[in-house]
Amino acid sequence: MGAGDFIRTGRTKGGRSAIPWVVLALWVGVLALASPFAAKLADVQHDRVTDYLPASADSTRAAKLQEQLPGGESTELVLVYHRDGGLTAADRTTARDQLARIAGDHTLTGTPRGVPSADGTTLMYPVATNEPGTDEKKRDAFVEDVRAVAHSQGGLTVEVGGTGALATDASKVYESLGGPLLYTTVAVVAVLLILIYRSPVLWLVPLAVAGIADYLSMGVAYGLHQTFGTTVSGQSSGIMTILVFGAGTDYALLLVSRYREELRRVERPYDAMLAALRGCGPAVLASAGTVAAGLLCLLAADLNSNRGMGPLGTVGVLCALVTMLTLLPALLVLLGRRVFWPLVPAYGSTPKARRSLFAAMGASAGRRPRTVLAAGAVLLGALALGTLNLPGAVKQQDSFVDRPESVVAMVTLAEAFPEQSAQPIDVLTPADRADVALAAIRDTDGVADARRGRTAAGWTEIAATAAAPPQSAAETATIKALRERLPDSYVGGPSAQQIDLAESNARDRLVVVPIVLVSVLLILMVLLRSLVAPLMLVAAVVAVWGAALGLGGLVFGPVFGFEGTDPGLGLLSFVFLVALGVDYGIFLMHRMREESLCGAEPDAAALTALRSTGGVIASAGLVLAATFAVLTNMGLVQLVELGFVIAVGVLLDTFLVRTYLVTSASVALGRTVWWPGRLSRAPEPEPAARERQFA
Repeated sequence: MGAGDFIRTGRTKGGRSAIPWVVLALWVGVLALASPFAAKLADVQHDRVTDYLPASADSTRAAKLQEQLPGGESTELVLVYHRDGGLTAADRTTARDQLARIAGDHTLTGTPRGVPSADGTTLMYPVATNEPGTDEKKRDAFVEDVRAVAHSQGGLTVEVGGTGALATDASKVYESLGGPLLYTTVAVVAVLLILIYRSPVLWLVPLAVAGIADYLSMGVAYGLHQTFGTTVSGQSSGIMTILVFGAGTDYALLLVSRYREELRRVERPYDAMLAALRGCGPAVLASAGTVAAGLLCLLAADLNSNRGMGPLGTVGVLCALVTMLTLLPALLVLLGRRVFWPLVPAYGSTPKARRSLFAAMGASAGRRPRTVLAAGAVLLGALALGTLNLPGAVKQQDSFVDRPESVVAMVTLAEAFPEQSAQPIDVLTPADRADVALAAIRDTDGVADARRGRTAAGWTEIAATAAAPPQSAAETATIKALRERLPDSYVGGPSAQQIDLAESNARDRLVVVPIVLVSVLLILMVLLRSLVAPLMLVAAVVAVWGAALGLGGLVFGPVFGFEGTDPGLGLLSFVFLVALGVDYGIFLMHRMREESLCGAEPDAAALTALRSTGGVIASAGLVLAATFAVLTNMGLVQLVELGFVIAVGVLLDTFLVRTYLVTSASVALGRTVWWPGRLSRAPEPEPAARERQFA
């Protein structure tokens, strides 16, 4: 039974359908079941670097072994005392007093020893504890306690840095991906819906349904984590919310537009909804299925964060689809025509004739299709050249939009101790070879110091210090040299984790991108029953991705001031832009196929499809771009870059590719666009026959 048949059946004597009430009752039950699970999603969300890395990475194995050592995982901080004119005796006394208070309140690993800089302006105290273990909330509480004690005074600046402080500052940003991201997304979508519908009531219905879809997706995501161990991170759960509101609102716009159109032809709302579902339901189902299939290709990724984002994104899209094709139709049928007030579509009326912007665009594309196509291709190609200006991989200290205290501490240390790194390289080596490994580490070029740490379960921890600054080319070379010299050991630590992140992302691009292209292409071939049209759509979205990434290269450094790009930007932006771009292509091509089946010539079918769906696609594109643009207000560079590229790509796809390039290509290709399938012409049914099919 399809969604349209579901709405149609069960009429009462009054001529209204009883099924919408049944649908509402079912949704109340579904939400009651999902509620306990949705509330627990935040409890299973983790944002440690090891939660993002693949289990096979050297740094991940090192971190897992450290958890098994006495005391468990260590939280490492660096207290940085600095005075521009040079530290005084009173400053050193203050530092010792503060360290004593911290040691009195917490169990520290060893006795912190101060390391002065050569110029006498800075004093560094490494501090470590095993108290929090792997509990992120306890870690954050420990860091905040230390910061409350170690505070600046009288011209002496005190900064708390180190890997533990960096993780705490990052967790504050990820917390904004919960409530603040949701509220901002809802506000943006609400404003756009009010402007699109120009109704004081109608905008509330799809927005409320999208909120229900988001709540349901949280419950399903928690179930996936409990059943299959799916990784849930702040990034993946935040993007799931954006997809629910973005994609869900898109489906609502298409359905409401078709429903309004049918209300002018059909007297009863439930029959009009049936016609709307039959008209746009296949396109919505096909587009959601294509997006879900594209996102599921991320399961082939090696990186935990990428692999976890695939199922969570798919859950968001499918929950949006289910609610928009069941709950939204039921609510609209029950509310009747009055929900459109003040622009109520009366039965038998015709919409006010207005000059359509998309009709004008289509006409210009139809007059000189090859010229328009060539000009658009040149423009996208020129924008794609901006990828050559993309900065290199972003360093850990540059990954925040606004510098938190932990990053300021790292900058101070880099200036005061240019001759060595301020963060350790952790080596986990077999205990029976610890002496040999320690000697080999000390003999490795680029290692300034190395000392033995804890031993348990057949493994020994060795903390090495590089002579080069963190995440520099020299330090990277040192880490790689250690891995070559110690094949039976695991080399970890913050810098090693960043190396593994970059290498895993590079591997994922080579594997996932071809899978996405092939999967989307095969699905389009089945849906459109053509080879040429799918190739055209896929080529278009790939061109959009290149142009959007190129625009990022032109603004990330010069305008935003970013020092690098996230290694996963290329892959994630590709998956989302290809999947979501094809989504809009399906809307347009489905209507074009409808017109062709009714006997329209290829150029007329293309222009009619653009005129009919252009406004809806433009509205949907604006909403989707705006929801992803919300990410540009977050505090992490990787989220800002991802939100910018996807938002710009969606806008390019909506107002350039769909309106001009796909339309002009369809006109230029004629019926060849449907090759090797054939379109059998059928006359459009008479109005009376059209009405009888809903009786």
